[in-house]
Amino acid sequence: MSDKKISLEYANAIIYDLEKAFWDERGKGARFRTTKVGHAFFMNKILPAIESTDLEEILGVIENILQEEGLVSSISHEMEDRLLRVRVEGYVHHEVGEMMQAHDIEPFTCVPANLIVLAIEEKLDLPVELAEIKIEDGVWNLLLVLFEGRPTLD
Repeated sequence: MSDKKISLEYANAIIYDLEKAFWDERGKGARFRTTKVGHAFFMNKILPAIESTDLEEILGVIENILQEEGLVSSISHEMEDRLLRVRVEGYVHHEVGEMMQAHDIEPFTCVPANLIVLAIEEKLDLPVELAEIKIEDGVWNLLLVLFEGRPTLD
């Protein structure tokens, strides 16, 4: 394979086309079909680096890796009860979100959010839902809901 790199503009245009086609097919249901986007990256880069079951430490590992890999310029979070609010700046795929919004489609997938969800589900065995993605002034504001445990049939 060649060492030649493709442009970010090209990659984002292709990602947009894929997301838009999926939206056209599934509408709001597309959000629930894209929760595993980023899974291979999670398994190869994120999961091996997580050594703790402490939520703050897990989030710190993810934040550091995303910055080191150049996927975000900064990422921060705050926890309030079961609500995890994440703020992502300089997201490498920000342009995709802007293109979606230009077509009156709210962004329905965000790889940093998916990586956080995957980590919490894997390391803490807690169900998590990405409840909201809002883009304001170039910042991705994510709202995740952590549930107390998986339902059982007891």
